[in-house]
Amino acid sequence: MPEETTAKAPETGATPQAAAGPGSGPAPRTGGRPGGGPGGRGKFFRRKKVCKFCTEKIDAIPYRDVRLLQQFVAERGKIVPRRLTGVCTTHQRRLTRAIKQARNIALLPFATRH
Repeated sequence: MPEETTAKAPETGATPQAAAGPGSGPAPRTGGRPGGGPGGRGKFFRRKKVCKFCTEKIDAIPYRDVRLLQQFVAERGKIVPRRLTGVCTTHQRRLTRAIKQARNIALLPFATRH
């Protein structure tokens, strides 16, 4: 005689979804972000950004050096933040002042044309 294979629910009357408890939400993820966040194994190794001006020992940032300043201005005309460029705080302040001076004497544009 063939045996019947049926799954019985626990005797407390709980369903498998409710076994975790009411309001427990989704299960926590393991491993972190796929890009290499905390605990995850990412395929890219992000190198620590080092201040360009500190490594080259540039003390004063000239406002006339347009090629240097354009590296730190985005395509739309915004000054790129230091978390993206890797410039230290003191040099970011000097860089901002130099970019603003260059804009005032029309060496750099305030914004791009639409």
